[in-house]
Order: sequence, then C-alpha cells, then structure tokens
Amino acid sequence: MMNRIKILDTYVDNLTMAETVTVVDQFIKEKKPLHLMGVNADKINMLRKDPQLKDIVNGCDVINADGASVVWASKVLGKPLKERVAGIDLMYHLMELAEKRGYQVYFLGAKQEVVTETVDIVKKMHPALQIVGYRNGYFKKDEWSEIAEMLRESRAQIVFVGITSPLKEYLVEYLQNQDLNCVFMGVGGSFDVVSGNIPRAPKWVQNIGMEWLFRVLQEPGRLWKRYFFGNIEFITSVYREKFRKSK
Repeated sequence: MMNRIKILDTYVDNLTMAETVTVVDQFIKEKKPLHLMGVNADKINMLRKDPQLKDIVNGCDVINADGASVVWASKVLGKPLKERVAGIDLMYHLMELAEKRGYQVYFLGAKQEVVTETVDIVKKMHPALQIVGYRNGYFKKDEWSEIAEMLRESRAQIVFVGITSPLKEYLVEYLQNQDLNCVFMGVGGSFDVVSGNIPRAPKWVQNIGMEWLFRVLQEPGRLWKRYFFGNIEFITSVYREKFRKSK
C-alpha cells in the first residue's frame, strides 16, 4: 500500500515522479485498469461542492499532487509530500516509458487541429512510440459509448485525456465502467502546450511554484477570478484545518 495522506477533502499519494512512472508501468504489465489522478488547489476546491467528483477522485488508485499549492498544504498540515508531480511532466515521462516498452497510446481531447499538431510533434519527439489513434474532445454525453468502442478497438494501453474538469473525470469513470483495460490520465490543457499553442512557464517560474501566475497572465480574462479567489479559498481551508487539528 502506498503512503497516502489526507489533504482537506482528498487523499494524495506520497510519490515522486519516478515512483509514479514505476507504479503505472506495473499496472500496465499486470493488465490492470487505472485512473491516474492529479489534484491541484482548484480541483480540491471543486470536491467540496461536487460529491460525485469527490468519490471519483478518492476512488482512484493513484492520486498525485499536481500543483505546488498541494505540496505547500501538505507541509502546513504536517504531512509533507516528497515533491510535486506535474501532469504535463508526467505525460512526457509516460510517453518515454511507452516508447521504451512498446505500449500503445491514444490522445483524446482539445480541438482537432490542436490534437493533430500534438500528435505530429510527439511523433518527432518519440519516433518509435506506437500511437494507435487520436481525436478531438468535442463530443456529447450520448456519444460516450462510441468513444468507448473506439478505444476498445484501438487496443490503447495509455489514454491521455485533454478535457477540462470535472467532465474529464466523469468521462473516465464512465469509460472504466465499460471494462476498458487502460491507464487513463487526464492532462487538462497539456495538448495546447505540447502543440506550441500555449507556452509553458520558464523552468525558474515552475521551480518557485508560480506556474499558475504565468497561466493567469496568459489568459487573465478567463483565469484571474478562478485562481485569485480559488487560491484564497484553498489557503483559508488549509489554515482552518490546521487550526482545527491543533485544537
């Protein structure tokens, strides 16, 4: 059993990047399905308002800290995590693993031109990677059964899902209930970054835990309220929990 700690309304596995890749590799070798989950402050805030999402997240076999804020919270609450396991970095590592092991990969999500550009770039990065399919993330709930059959026919072993939360989690939960034996990893807007449509923060910005601010500056109209008020809500919740436990 992995060292799992509780942060507010979710559990987080105390895994490094390398340890996570090893765990995923083991799931694939044993032909066991996996919903590989990453949580940040925004998603943890969502769990308080969405019981279904909370059940899905906490039911995952691997839950990573995909956010510097989660690592910070673990330290404040006296249960320090080893490191942040950023989703996009984990995606790159899993593509390397898949190329090395011969695992079959599928890309699902984003606009059609974005996912096509992503696949083109990934093919240049990993020429031997077995990409068994890709398609955009613009489909309705009544098409989910078609998506399930498409993935079944592809025989994909790793499926990267570039769809926003919480729809992404609902979709993966549905697909797993269709007996699809895959590793599903939600990657949010990573296809936009891989394809070059949205630049990623410089390494030094990532290292100081301010990648979220870089994203806000890129799309202030869409993101500033979510991050500003969301971060205040998260920080307040963490200190309230710390105070409750100290009493």
